[in-house]
Amino acid sequence: MSKMGKGEFALTYKRTSGIAAYFMTDKSDYVIAGQKPASHEEFKNLAKMVLGTTDDVGLNSFLLFLQHSTVFSDLAKSMDEDIVKRRKIAFRLQGEAAFLHERQEAIEKWKLFLANMPGKSEGRCLITNRQAPILPVHPSIRNKKKAFISDKGELSIVSFNFDAVESFGKGQSYNAPISEQAAFAYTTALNHLLAPDSPRKVQMGDTTMVFWTDSPGEADKLFSFSMGGKQTEDESLGRRLGSYLSDIVRGRYPEALGRVDTPFYVLGLSPNAARLSVRFWLVSTVGDMVENLGAHFRALAIQRRFDGDPEHPSPWQLLKELAPQRDSKNISPLLYGQMMRSIIQNLPYPQTLLSSALGRIRADKEINYLRAALIKAFLVRNRKQEMHMTLDTTNTDIGYRLGRLFAIVERIQEEAVPGANATVRDRFFSSATATPGHTFPIILKNAQHGLAKIRKDKPGWAVTLEKQIQDIVGGIDAATGFPASLSSEKQGMFILGYYQQRQDFFTKKENKTEG
Repeated sequence: MSKMGKGEFALTYKRTSGIAAYFMTDKSDYVIAGQKPASHEEFKNLAKMVLGTTDDVGLNSFLLFLQHSTVFSDLAKSMDEDIVKRRKIAFRLQGEAAFLHERQEAIEKWKLFLANMPGKSEGRCLITNRQAPILPVHPSIRNKKKAFISDKGELSIVSFNFDAVESFGKGQSYNAPISEQAAFAYTTALNHLLAPDSPRKVQMGDTTMVFWTDSPGEADKLFSFSMGGKQTEDESLGRRLGSYLSDIVRGRYPEALGRVDTPFYVLGLSPNAARLSVRFWLVSTVGDMVENLGAHFRALAIQRRFDGDPEHPSPWQLLKELAPQRDSKNISPLLYGQMMRSIIQNLPYPQTLLSSALGRIRADKEINYLRAALIKAFLVRNRKQEMHMTLDTTNTDIGYRLGRLFAIVERIQEEAVPGANATVRDRFFSSATATPGHTFPIILKNAQHGLAKIRKDKPGWAVTLEKQIQDIVGGIDAATGFPASLSSEKQGMFILGYYQQRQDFFTKKENKTEG
């Protein structure tokens, strides 16, 4: 509230400059006498004007405090400095949990006061569709402990602060009329969801995602767990959520998640100067969310490279693999929003997912579990490819076969020339995936030299490797030979064939005949 004149107040939930008191709760220099007399007087006048006379014991106690507030003028000296400077002070009666400003009579009198304020502009609220007083300046969204990657301490979803964004002679937030009640409700709820210790938010790059349900249950905890949110310190809860996720992947619905028709909401926000942009807004049900999460993780499922690799990788872990330098700050907000929509609504993954994965692999020649899982998920969902979790020697796809063949050639070099400075993957991987017709004749010729070396010490193992090459090459159409080029989808299959063949080498190493 900001003072206009004696007995008149103009509504504002944002304190920018000058004196502006809040109702029944505020900082110490407003609540306690002696620090800033003018601010305290504003706080007292507003409370007295709103409450008037009352029979409520709690509200009368509050009015008595204001009447004798000078008695407590030394109170701030004994208070923690952080509380004095930054925290708000609220009141409650000894022995009661609820605050005085939460009492029904205080709420009703505040609503009546707002409704009868002079100079108010009414309009149809865009949220409630009701005729109501319109708020000219919306409350801020607090950026505590970097809820958003921004230097701004406060941000706004709705604000108009220069002429170019105003139209039809309407200034401030009258351009997007939202009632006082609705504006207070959405900002209060959002600040609660974005609180530093909130379990209902996940941050990825410059995008912060918040989510909630309409009824109690553990659905929001499971969603946070699967999306890479802050891990719980409660070990039993962590095990329980992990068990839920495993059940979901197997197609089972955990009863602890509540009713399947419970509404489920997801909101993605990113900073833009002093404002917040809505990246995505998704409305679903707990049942659909669970079913779609299961479909997503089943599409990702592939043999892990190491035991420590996450069985159910989060979107953050996956998209970080596509970011330059694997820096989460470089994750594309657009790609994140598209992927979240794909997961939650069981839609095709964005096309850029495959192209980004192929680009990163070409750049650093690294094919790991997470990148292979991403490519598999894309091909399974978007191209309806049937893919096994482990090596499939019956798969006749040309890309998959060539990927396996490259892995065998690389294995031959590792056996024949241990610790080579320039490996076949370093020199030929990018060209093999893009132009196999030019590259494979060269690397297969080199492989024959490697096999000759292996035969001297491990003849049985050399025979095994040579037979694997013959089985793959023999399945390639002799008339057409190696294809001149591969499409992006075939390059994805190439990488999966390569990854699974490599995994097969290492998982069966103890059972191979090497002598």
